[in-house]
Amino acid sequence: MGKIKAICISEKRGTRKKVVEKAKLVENWGIETDAHGGTWHRQVSLLGWEDIEAFKARGAKVDFGDFGENLVVEGLDLQNILVGSRFRIGEALLELTQIGKACHTHCEIYQSMGECIMPKAGVFARVLKGGWIHPGDEILLEPLRGDQPFTAAIVTLSDKGFAGEREDKSGPTIRDMIEKEGYVVVEMGLLADDQAALEAELRRLADQRQVNVIFTTGGTGFSVRDVTPEATIAVCDRMAPGIAEAIRSYSMMITGRAMLSRAVSGIRKRTLIINLPGSPKAVKESLEYILPHLGHGLGILRGTEGECGGQVH
Repeated sequence: MGKIKAICISEKRGTRKKVVEKAKLVENWGIETDAHGGTWHRQVSLLGWEDIEAFKARGAKVDFGDFGENLVVEGLDLQNILVGSRFRIGEALLELTQIGKACHTHCEIYQSMGECIMPKAGVFARVLKGGWIHPGDEILLEPLRGDQPFTAAIVTLSDKGFAGEREDKSGPTIRDMIEKEGYVVVEMGLLADDQAALEAELRRLADQRQVNVIFTTGGTGFSVRDVTPEATIAVCDRMAPGIAEAIRSYSMMITGRAMLSRAVSGIRKRTLIINLPGSPKAVKESLEYILPHLGHGLGILRGTEGECGGQVH
């Protein structure tokens, strides 16, 4: 249980927000009069009162709204709440969508203190149900439920695709297939075959968006530019080799060239990362084989499903 300490809004993005006595949350938009409202995943920003107080104790001269936060909340360990959890405030309902954010331009606070707490301590949510909110309102945390759909991100690796010389057909193939199985695709991206760029994207999707599974497509062959496996290994805490082995084993029954795949699969925190082939045909064949078995593992990974004691994992 937490509570709202302050509500802050601004008319323009990138500016400090002013404190208001009440605000109206609008479904799938955000705060009615705030510049950050929109049909995207970062509709409302939240920052812990405890984090602000600790920052002030280090000498920072800041007040509510100075970090660009919408809600200052007390009593919730925001950074350790899983994405997908929900905050109920009276009739209103918010869903946590992102932990922290990248800071591309250093604000005045950073210039004076050498740091800013919002990029690491701030979190973001979207509005599932609207309603009026006020300072002092209680916030009820509703943890992830087992019946919530799994979230996914898709990253296509292709120099030609990134340069606009080739249409990406594999990414949409993945999207269509997993959406039919009930997955919610929260992001799709297209990158050049660049290891550093892919590592950064995988970290962002796993750490900030906390998607349940990331599917990559392309970059798993013998070309010098094929670095998807190396990027995946670099960011994973643990490997899950059985998935990549299963794809290769199944694909070998279709074509002997499947032995040339260097694809891997692994886990970063609570996110599963799976390398898929680059061609739409091979993507389809791989997903048809592994999708029926992924749900149990993903449920265990996010903590909404238990191990089966009578089976070997």
